[in-house]
Amino acid sequence: MSSPLPERLSTGVVGLDEILAGGLVPERSYMISGRAGSGKTILGFHFLTEGVERGETALFINLEEDLDDLKANAESLGFDTEAIEFLDLSPSADVFTEEQSYEVFAPSEVERETLTERIVESVTTVDPDRVVVDPLTQLRFLTDDDYQFRKQVVGFMRFLKDRNATVLFTVQNTSSMPTDDLEFITDGTIVLGTEAHGKSIRVPKFRGSSTQSGDHAYRITDGGIEVYPALQPGEHVGEYDPGTISSGIPEVDELLAGGLERGTVSIVSGPTGVGKTTLSTQFMKEAARRGERSVIYLFEETRGTFLTRSRAVDIPVDRMIERGTLQVNEVEALERSPQEFARMVREEVEERDADIVMVDGIAGYRLTLRGEEDTMLQQMHALGRYLKNMGATAILVDETRNVTGEFRATMENISYLADNIVFLRHLEIQGEMRKAIGVLKKRTSDFERTIREFRITEHGIEVGEPMSNMRGLLSGTPEMVRNHERREDGTGE
Repeated sequence: MSSPLPERLSTGVVGLDEILAGGLVPERSYMISGRAGSGKTILGFHFLTEGVERGETALFINLEEDLDDLKANAESLGFDTEAIEFLDLSPSADVFTEEQSYEVFAPSEVERETLTERIVESVTTVDPDRVVVDPLTQLRFLTDDDYQFRKQVVGFMRFLKDRNATVLFTVQNTSSMPTDDLEFITDGTIVLGTEAHGKSIRVPKFRGSSTQSGDHAYRITDGGIEVYPALQPGEHVGEYDPGTISSGIPEVDELLAGGLERGTVSIVSGPTGVGKTTLSTQFMKEAARRGERSVIYLFEETRGTFLTRSRAVDIPVDRMIERGTLQVNEVEALERSPQEFARMVREEVEERDADIVMVDGIAGYRLTLRGEEDTMLQQMHALGRYLKNMGATAILVDETRNVTGEFRATMENISYLADNIVFLRHLEIQGEMRKAIGVLKKRTSDFERTIREFRITEHGIEVGEPMSNMRGLLSGTPEMVRNHERREDGTGE
């Protein structure tokens, strides 16, 4: 019989609590590692403020920054510092200006004793439930060598633990002051990274239970830190009624043997200007008639352009938005991480019951990876699997490069992720540019294997009969098929 999980303390950051399977284990110590400016101190304030809101006592032991500046910075982010106790051990200007200043850079026993006495006195008086030490590495300057430093830190952490306190201490890991040797005294390590492709957070060590592995993302905002866990599709399963989603256009539904099945991933591909977004939005128009809700993420087009173009082809986006059956979000790819985008999608699906999720387009979404090309398929697979598990229908818009000529189903090599692939093509017929639609793949049922003419008019989408009198349609330069050729091919009588 497995033992129950220990009680958890919230860090004050919802996404981080999710990564930590609920939060921190009480009465243990945790190390926050990261470069200057990565948000270590801010995370400490989240932790202490959460404790105050729960009626706990909170102590901030400040070893570096000017206390007035520290409080002002915290208050500018919305933290209430009045309810937090502070022990200020930061160096004052006198340390530099005293006559003996140039002779006392070597640590002295008197300094260590004074510091220890002040910490013991403050902790005994406040009797804190939560403690933040920022940064613990400053204590290294008050010890003779690394051995003495580790010895002091071990004693410090045990003293706080004996007082039943839960401790976060920050360290700034640099080449001149490595902190790997501190991990052995901690019950968990939280690493804040600032790379070229964005801010990442990971938990390489956590005693007590498993955590979500891998690199997650975070952002520093006007309200502190927001953490976006990497999407774990297997942890999310929703209940939904299977069925088929109609496009509202009989000929399109005939191509798809009824429409798109709920809980599937579809790719709508084709070159620029062929009507991919309009066709995809048509499924949402029909869903709105049923009172279902859809959400669109625009990576390559502005919201205003999308709304104007949709109105021009008789898709009543304004009415859909007003009634709450459509949400249109313009996404700036270079400002978002894939984890942050996944959080946006989760909120729409889990909190606002989105039935259809459309990503327009995949190339723009790829920019959220900011150079991490090898993770493209992994991220897309996780997003698609999550939506399928939740019973949401996903429509991914993919732009192919060739206007005519060689046919490609997708440009991003993600066709294996799709349950359905619908393609649109530009055609040149007798010197006139026309369009065609077809279905390349449908996992859940059979489908019509013909190609039909596709038109977008002011009254909406129109799809014609199968173009059985043409060949070479996928090349974009079709030819008319004579009757005797059709009979020999078995395509006619």
